[in-house]
Formats: sequence, structure tokens, C-alpha cells
Amino acid sequence: MKKLTLLLAAALLLTACAPQQTGPAKAELPAGKAWSEGKEIYFIHTEASDAGVAEKLTGMMKSPVILVPSLAEVPDEALANVYAFTNGLKGTGPFGFQPDVFDNPPGTDGYTPLRRLNLVTWKDETQARELKSAQEVLDAESAGNLTIEQPGAVINMPFVVWDGGKR
Repeated sequence: MKKLTLLLAAALLLTACAPQQTGPAKAELPAGKAWSEGKEIYFIHTEASDAGVAEKLTGMMKSPVILVPSLAEVPDEALANVYAFTNGLKGTGPFGFQPDVFDNPPGTDGYTPLRRLNLVTWKDETQARELKSAQEVLDAESAGNLTIEQPGAVINMPFVVWDGGKR
């Protein structure tokens, strides 16, 4: 009985000496690098409305992107854009080409983490160049250099580091 009492006392003492968590729990999420208004930014993917997109992003980032089909029902005026390149310059984007380009970073009237997926394809890959702003993407489309397709997917992509701020 004496040994049991000593064991219980030792366990209580060790528990009392263990570091106690104070404040909120910390989590690590892999961030992607992209461009917005000519500046390098970092963002995370948390949810997507399309199963294929969620699966692709989960595999790419080695972190779960949760399927939330109802995101596709968010009104268009509540969305911002992300431009993902399907060909062109090799890079870290989801298809193996240049990093994504975002419009409306934090601090602008149109900022929202909910992004309408735009697939950008260069008509002549040999003419591809790195684009660093949504305006450059739209100008290249207007010039007939590339096409933009909207497959209807919405992705929650909050910025974590941007020009003038970070979380």
C-alpha cells in the first residue's frame, strides 16, 4: 500500500511540474507563395467547393483541404479572384507553373479570403512570362495572349503575409 501511495504522489508531482499550455493552441499550416499587385504574398488553402480541387490542393500542400460544396453558392459579389496557370513558366503553382496571382489583397475594398478559381492558359507557351498582378493577367487576356476559364470552384484562401501585414 505504501508503494502505491508513493507512486500516486510521484505521478501527481510530475503532472504538476509539466509545462501547462496558456493561451490558444498553435497550429502549423503550409503556406503557398503567390503574387498580388506586384508583391510577393503567402496564403493558405483551408476549404474548397470542388472535390477534385480539394484533393489536388491537399496533395500539393500535404495538408487537408476540406471539401465544402456550399462555398460554390456564395454570391459572386462576395468573391475575389485567384489566377492559377495551367502552362507557361515552370514554378510552384498548383499545376507546376508560375505561382498564383491574386486580386484584392487585405486593405483593399474587395478583400475576401473566398476566391473564385480562374484557370489561365497561355495560347503560345513560348511567349509566357511571369505575371505578378491581376491587371497584368487581364491585360494579357485582352491582348489575346492567354485564355481564362472559370470552372466554378471557390476556395477559401486567406492571406497570411502580404505587403504591409501578416497574421
